[in-house]
Amino acid sequence: MSGPPFKVRTAWRNHLGNQSIDPLRIYRPRSIDDVVAIVRAAEAAGVRTRAVGSGHSWSDVALTEGFLMRSDLLSRVPAPEPDFLRPAWKGRTLVRAEAGIRLKELNAYLDRNGLGLSQMGGYDHQTVAGVISTSTHGSGIEFGPLNDNAHSLDMVVSGGRVMRVERADGPTDRADYLAHHGERRTLVQDDDVFDAVAVGMGCMGIVCTALIEVRHRFHLREVREMHPWAKVKVDLLDGAVLADNEHYELVFSPYARKHEYPCLVTTRNTVADPTNRMLDKRMRNWLVELGARLPITPRLLNLALHLRPSLAPFLIETAMKALLKDEYDEVSFKVFNIGNANLVPAYSSEIGIPMDGRHIEAVERVFEVADRQRGVGDVYQSSPIALRFVKASSAYASMMHGRDTMMMELIQLRGNEGGYEMLGAYEEALYDLGGRPHWGQVNTLTDSHGLVSSMYPRWADWLRVHRELNATGVFDSPFSKRVGIVQERFTP
Repeated sequence: MSGPPFKVRTAWRNHLGNQSIDPLRIYRPRSIDDVVAIVRAAEAAGVRTRAVGSGHSWSDVALTEGFLMRSDLLSRVPAPEPDFLRPAWKGRTLVRAEAGIRLKELNAYLDRNGLGLSQMGGYDHQTVAGVISTSTHGSGIEFGPLNDNAHSLDMVVSGGRVMRVERADGPTDRADYLAHHGERRTLVQDDDVFDAVAVGMGCMGIVCTALIEVRHRFHLREVREMHPWAKVKVDLLDGAVLADNEHYELVFSPYARKHEYPCLVTTRNTVADPTNRMLDKRMRNWLVELGARLPITPRLLNLALHLRPSLAPFLIETAMKALLKDEYDEVSFKVFNIGNANLVPAYSSEIGIPMDGRHIEAVERVFEVADRQRGVGDVYQSSPIALRFVKASSAYASMMHGRDTMMMELIQLRGNEGGYEMLGAYEEALYDLGGRPHWGQVNTLTDSHGLVSSMYPRWADWLRVHRELNATGVFDSPFSKRVGIVQERFTP
């Protein structure tokens, strides 16, 4: 069977090692044509295929037993695919990137060209396709998830068909596109289809390029302060902290210390170029950054928690206090990235809660769960819990679909005893408050009793588009079966 080269029966693991698979083949496509050939080869062989990026997802979202595509060679920016922009779009700041490029490399390209992403999460090793397909986000109530910055997606769907998917008023000029590609490719400009594929979790097809709206380079000032939950609660109910700051987030301990639940509040706002500022204002705490980089640090933390789990509340508060900083000014992408804390081996669940009062109740429900787990099983939360605030998205399968959302990330150190069980307890409690789990993080979601469809009001529309683009079932996977996206329907 002809096509791109591949390796046979080579194991693949994500970066943490909690997800692994032994696919039949591993490919590294270099072009859309390579992806077309791989999809058609999978269909001809009666197997399935999926694409993986940097392996940052802690869920099974990227796994396949069939043909696995590593996207690291699809990493050019600008992508070689022409844009064919309509006149109304030519004045906007747009960059088409191949979907396998990591945010780290994309940020470097943008910075060299005086540009920057308007929003980003705290980690820059994820790929463009990964952050779009799972609705990854930053924190700022005026900013939606990163998929909302993508206006055009080139993708390979079942049958090896190549489609460019956009909204009805999307950026591509239809006449120019058809004149260039003829019948070889299809331009779909339809709001319903775009809102379905924008967050497709790899189930709709293989995303190969994305046209992303960016802005001119800017700088941010980050300020971190400690406050008790009682004050933070009042601030969140009032809403001014979200309206008055471009970016606002916090981490907290689920354990009361001196009758208060400690919180570390982070604000980020645009400032002038800080090149001439004092060096200590242009860097984070160097000692914390060094400690996070040392492999022995997480080992010592896990040892301490193993020998004496009750140290957890003290260790969490100490970790938060170490991050205090009255001013950190830098170019935006360096401030968005939380730094060497990303190097500490950890995993998490993340649940999106509607900001209608239930987001406050969710925090206090977590207090209750943590206290119960401590009392009945001597099981402790091992890391601070993060809260981020995200604008509603129109994407049908986004955790933020149709509602402003507080995303709660429940982080556990790798090796923490009872960590997965604790995440399961949090997840169950937060579902009662309208919670939606992040597709790419640890979750136990199934469609038992119509759970998924009850979470997402446009789920039937998402499934209809999925059936059209995945007509042969070639993109089915253990994940899509688990969450009820497909039944066992693939026939070799």
